[in-house]
Amino acid sequence: MAIVAGIDSSTGRTRIVACDSGTGAVLRSGKAPHPVPDDPDARPGEADPQIWLHSLGDAAAGGLLEGVRAIGVSAQQHGMIGLDAGGVLVRPAILWNDPRSSGAAAALLDALGGPAAWTAAIGAVPAPSYTVAKLRWLAEFEPANARRIAEVLLPHDWLVWQLLGHPKRRTTDRGDASGTGYWSPISGEYRQDLVKLALGHELRLPHVLDPAEPAGHTPEGLLISAGTGDNMAAALGLGLGPGDAVVSLGSAGTIFAVHERAVVDATGLVSSFADATGRHLPMVATLNAAQVLRSTAALLGCDLEGLSDLALQSSPGAYGLVLLPYLDGERTPALPHAAGTLTGMRAESMAPRHLARAAVEGMLCNSADALDVLRAQGIEVKRVFLLGATGRLPAVRQIAPQLFGVPVVVPPPGAHAARGAARQAAWALAGTPEPPRWELPEAVTVTPDAEQDLPIGSGVRQQYRAAREQIHPETAG
Repeated sequence: MAIVAGIDSSTGRTRIVACDSGTGAVLRSGKAPHPVPDDPDARPGEADPQIWLHSLGDAAAGGLLEGVRAIGVSAQQHGMIGLDAGGVLVRPAILWNDPRSSGAAAALLDALGGPAAWTAAIGAVPAPSYTVAKLRWLAEFEPANARRIAEVLLPHDWLVWQLLGHPKRRTTDRGDASGTGYWSPISGEYRQDLVKLALGHELRLPHVLDPAEPAGHTPEGLLISAGTGDNMAAALGLGLGPGDAVVSLGSAGTIFAVHERAVVDATGLVSSFADATGRHLPMVATLNAAQVLRSTAALLGCDLEGLSDLALQSSPGAYGLVLLPYLDGERTPALPHAAGTLTGMRAESMAPRHLARAAVEGMLCNSADALDVLRAQGIEVKRVFLLGATGRLPAVRQIAPQLFGVPVVVPPPGAHAARGAARQAAWALAGTPEPPRWELPEAVTVTPDAEQDLPIGSGVRQQYRAAREQIHPETAG
C-alpha cells in the first residue's frame, strides 16, 4: 500500500488528507486556517501567498505527511499571482472573490465584441473573478505594476512551484488554466492575444500538464502531481464521470456536469471549463441557493432544521404557493435586476409550513432550471450529486430527486477537493491510463419513484414555470 496526500488551499484554510492509494480510504487528515495578515489595511480580496505555505505547514503538523509518496494540490481558482522577470512577487495576490475587476470584466466583454466572441474564443464570458479581468484592472489602476509583471501563476501553480523548490519550469493543469480567461478548453492552447488585450503585453505562462503527468519531484524525491482547481479536484474526489452532475448549494449555487467535449454557448450562461481527467466541466451559476432558505427561516423565526421540518409538514406544490427565489437578482436565468416574488397566496396557503415548502421548492426549481440549461447543450444528466450543508436537510433530500428527475447522491461532509487532489497524486504515481477507482463511503443515494415522485416533480415544476413566465415573460420558451 502506498500513501498519497491531497492538499486543498481554499480562500480561508488549508485541508490535507493522507489516503490509501489503492482504495482512497482516508488514513489521516488535518486542517489549519490561513494566518490573519498583520497589516490592518490589507484588503480582504488580497493575500501574501506565503500565508498559504504557513497554513500548509500547520495543517501537516504531527507527522501527517509521514510515509507519503506523492502529493496533489488543489486550490482556489482564478487568482492572480504576478511575478517579475526574476520570479519575484510584484504585489499581493488578487483572489477570485475580489470585486474590483467588475468594470474590467465589462470592458473586456465589449473589447472583444460581446458574449458570442468570448465563448467562441474560450468557451466562457469572463467574469470579474477570472484572472484576465484582474489583469485588465491592474493595467488601468496599477500601470507600473502591470508593466513589471512578466508571468502569472494561479494559487495551485504557485504552491506546486514552492513544493518543488522553485524550478525554472512553471506548470499548471488544463482544469485550472480554463478559469483564467486566456486558455481555451476548445483549442487546448493559450490565447496570448487575450492576455495582451487585458494587460497590454504578453506573459510567460506555465506549461499545461496532461492530467496524469507529474509536475516533478521535491528535493527529497516526493512526487508532485499536476494539481488543479478546487471544483475540478472535487469532481475527481467524488468520482464523477459522464452523466454525473453536481448541484452545490452554497449561498449561491454552482451547477456543473462531466462532458466529453467543450461547450460553446453563445449566450454566455454556460462556462466551459476543463476537468482534471481530460474531459470537460461545463458550468452554470445561480445567485440564489442556500441564502433563500436562511432568509425564509429568519422570517419564520426558526433555524434551517426547523424550516426543513415545517416544509415536510406541507405537501407538494405548497397549496399553490410559489416562491421565485431571485432575492439578489439572478444569473441563470439572466435576471440581474429581479427581486424575489411570492405568488399563489390564498387563505388556505398562508401558513408557515407552506411558505417553508415553497422556499425549498423554489430554490430547487431554480437549480433544476440551471440543470436544464446544461441539458439544452446536449449534456446528459443521469445522476446529481448534492453538495453543501443545505443539501443534507431532510426536506431537500426528499424533494430534490422529484424535481431533478434523476437519482440524487448526497455525499457525507468531507474534504472532497483534498481527496480529489490525493486521487490525482495516486494516478500520477501509478502511471495508469485512468485514475484509480475510489469508492465514496457513506454516500446516500435517493432514487425517485417513476410512478409517484416523477409526476409530483413535474407538477411542481409546471406550477413554478407558470409563475416564472407570468412574472418574467422573457424567460418563456
